[in-house]
Amino acid sequence: MKVLLLEDEESIRGFIRINLKRQGMEVIEADTGEEALVKAGLEGDIQIALLDVMLPTISGFEVCEQLRLQYPRMGIIMLTARSQEADKIRGLELGADDYVHKPFSPGELVARMKALSRRMNIEEMPDREPETGLGPIRFVPEERKLLKHEEEIQLTPTEYAIVKLLLERSNKSVSRDDILTEVWGRHYVGDLKIVDVNIRRLRQKIEEDPSNPVYIHTVWGYGYIWKRDSQP
Repeated sequence: MKVLLLEDEESIRGFIRINLKRQGMEVIEADTGEEALVKAGLEGDIQIALLDVMLPTISGFEVCEQLRLQYPRMGIIMLTARSQEADKIRGLELGADDYVHKPFSPGELVARMKALSRRMNIEEMPDREPETGLGPIRFVPEERKLLKHEEEIQLTPTEYAIVKLLLERSNKSVSRDDILTEVWGRHYVGDLKIVDVNIRRLRQKIEEDPSNPVYIHTVWGYGYIWKRDSQP
């Protein structure tokens, strides 16, 4: 796995680099947001980016936004010392798949990366699955694509995993806890709001009117459901 590591403190960057290399990962380092964006373009096949939030010029949030626009299927994890709710939500809304609070253990970081890589199918390809057609929506798991009116909707690895789960259980309510467990992993330590933020992003991409969804409905106080019967 090739990893982009953006961290301006050399001691922290070195600590992370050593532990990732012990796991057999190739690490591309950058200490500024500008350098990270350049190296992402030069390398071309980075699978996961680890982005520090607090940087001297371009923030990790800005780098996250640019990477997500340019590389929709890249996995992105934010590294932050901030614990404010607004900062977590901002990173997720800009397209981050996960966040890890400093200080963190190498084991925690690697576990989060492995969980993300499974969502991305980096380590193994999924078994062949049939296409799913729901009105103008067509889900093609073999190609990891979601189409609407035959135009591809660009999904992050996490968004793709959520869509796959909801479609597999279409017309059945799926709790936030179940989504968190199935997508982020059984031992994920984080806030349930990470589910809601990703659902909001999905609606903005899929729905004609995100405030009045046709595909992904909220089950208040519980979770979400993809209703087959309501397809236009």
